[in-house]
Amino acid sequence: MKVTVAICTHNRAKDTGEAIESVIAQSFEREQIEIVVIDNRSTDNTVEVVGKLAYRYGPSIRYIFENKLGLSVARNRAIKEANGEFILFLDDDALASRDWVQHIVNVFESDPAIGCVGGKIDPIWEAAEPDWIPEEHRSVFTILDYANDVKEMPAPSIPYGANVAFRSSVFHKYKPFREDLGRVGTNLLSSEESELIARIRESYKVYYTPYGSVQHKIAKERTTKKWFLKRIFWQGVSDAVKRQDRSLFAIVKHVIRMIQAIGTSLLSIFHFKKFISQVVKICYRNGSLVGILRYNGRG
Repeated sequence: MKVTVAICTHNRAKDTGEAIESVIAQSFEREQIEIVVIDNRSTDNTVEVVGKLAYRYGPSIRYIFENKLGLSVARNRAIKEANGEFILFLDDDALASRDWVQHIVNVFESDPAIGCVGGKIDPIWEAAEPDWIPEEHRSVFTILDYANDVKEMPAPSIPYGANVAFRSSVFHKYKPFREDLGRVGTNLLSSEESELIARIRESYKVYYTPYGSVQHKIAKERTTKKWFLKRIFWQGVSDAVKRQDRSLFAIVKHVIRMIQAIGTSLLSIFHFKKFISQVVKICYRNGSLVGILRYNGRG
């Protein structure tokens, strides 16, 4: 088997069905693709949706129920179950372009030293894109347009989980995703991808291709300021957990930076974009403190 497409899902039956159908429609040889759906304790009709597609398209679609909740847990189960030479992760709310698999495989086969490949991610906004989002923070909506051609991604740049692939053999050498990172239920913990890719970079190259693209749905509820700031807060938590820095110095640093941001925000309250930028910093530092105190054993 050349390719395993892994789709990890939690209560997104309709979206998961559409993601599967976008893989079925690939230009790549169908006999060389398996689709592994990891149902991470869904309570909707995911099993029925996947079952109907498997009945229609055959045993290349495999449904696996994973009872332990957590995105990293589900991804690791997908890695364990995969038979493909390459594992391509596709979010359950993403749609693969017709030549997605072919372009990702082409990059891998161009150099055996390439261990990770990511592709372009275009947004599908359920509502209009908000005009208040700071340009430097559009990435929190899982939007990626890194380069106009195939290109190596030097650190700290990384592909995003909605469209990221790995050479299966890298997991013979490296442990998979850290399960203390990544979303669990409704929390927005993240950074599991950046942590894994940083380790893989010790021995392998990381590449990007704009041609292996997907479209990622952005739900209306994710375009509110409340969701955006919550996502920034959890990024602070995630970074603190990833670093596992429990030092008093780290706590003091984040407290000082948060106080500075509060002061600057008060001075820029009548300049909306500057004000939002400072509120982002406050939320991030607050999240970092929570990550240190609660998740690293101090609170």
